[in-house]
Amino acid sequence: MKKLLILGGGTAGTMMVNKLAPVLDKKDWQITIVDQHETHYYQPGFLFIPFGIYAKHDVIKPRRDFFPSGVDVVISAIDEIQPAKNQVKLQGGKLLPYDYLIIATGSDVHPEETEGMKNGGWHKNIFDFYTVDGAVALANHLKYWQGGKMVINIAEMPIKCPVAPLEFAFLADWWFTEQGLRDKVEIEYVTPLPGAFTKPIAAKFLGQFLEKKNIQLTPEFSIGSVDSGNNKIVSWDEKEISYDLLVTIPTNMGSEVIERSGLGDDLNFIPTDPGTLRSKDHENIFVIGDATDLPSSKAGSVAHFEAEILFENFMRVVDGRNTLAKFDGHANCFIESGFGKGILIDFNYDVEPLPGKFPLPGVGPFSLLQETKMNHWGKMMFRWVYWNLLLKGSELPVDAQMMMAGKRRSEYAS
Repeated sequence: MKKLLILGGGTAGTMMVNKLAPVLDKKDWQITIVDQHETHYYQPGFLFIPFGIYAKHDVIKPRRDFFPSGVDVVISAIDEIQPAKNQVKLQGGKLLPYDYLIIATGSDVHPEETEGMKNGGWHKNIFDFYTVDGAVALANHLKYWQGGKMVINIAEMPIKCPVAPLEFAFLADWWFTEQGLRDKVEIEYVTPLPGAFTKPIAAKFLGQFLEKKNIQLTPEFSIGSVDSGNNKIVSWDEKEISYDLLVTIPTNMGSEVIERSGLGDDLNFIPTDPGTLRSKDHENIFVIGDATDLPSSKAGSVAHFEAEILFENFMRVVDGRNTLAKFDGHANCFIESGFGKGILIDFNYDVEPLPGKFPLPGVGPFSLLQETKMNHWGKMMFRWVYWNLLLKGSELPVDAQMMMAGKRRSEYAS
């Protein structure tokens, strides 16, 4: 009997087990999925908790509810991946052998990577919203905050959901306006990027939104330390920015088990073929989601598109065929812009976000690189889609490979 082992029961791992379990004959295959937690988090929902749109209970469900029957579920921390022996060692010493391994161990935030980040001000006037505890703590703080200077700072790239910090800035502008505090709050968006986003066309478009909302953009700021005693962040080249409230997007890193196993780069992301999603170093290992070192966005939509390609490639390998380099880095992201509106971007490795209609050319109903109410509802409806379709591996009406139909070059390209 062949053994398929999936490490990680988050978005990517859950999608893969739901796609593969129905098609791999149970007489020939043993499928095991490993995760150290019983709870599944809807991470896109963390963004809404600080503003009271979602509560903690809206973003959590039991992980086992989304695993198919007939799959062995192991709740345990992982000590080490041992590719030379085709086995994984769990915390406690138990060994799980495999014929094929899918690594979906994700990424986590590491505020301790920035000197001084957790000294003194942590969860007092320094918060993240990339963890559920951080988002809840920030919600409690904002409930009673009377204004001042809010600094939103990205420590370094890559990060999960690269548009989330911008969404936070836009929602903060809306929320403080609703609370009657906007004229008492100064918002500064501080990023190591040369602009508001990684892609020039979208960076220009989103930068104009920041300006329109009276949010100061400070680019090319690489944070070196936090001086929590004096409420300021300091860059490596000794620039200083003061704050009353610091909302940080800390360094994102892959799982520590990747470091212990010697499988990753400096940030514990695994070298992965950008087209096939196969490990560059081990033929019987595939990597998906935030665990990869791919230049695509670390986002749920990307994991969904990767899952479509990885499923096809895994079945080709099982049938003795070569993998196909079909993943093009496709990402599709709704950007909540506040006041009941949103923006949608669709792009891949080679093509920047462009204006147009999506998913039907000329029809939509969603508009690309435009702010509309329909895009906002697309963002809000996604939670239902996530729990009821995406995690279960259902087919969605969006191609894994990006389509150019319905897109047009824009004035932002100049």
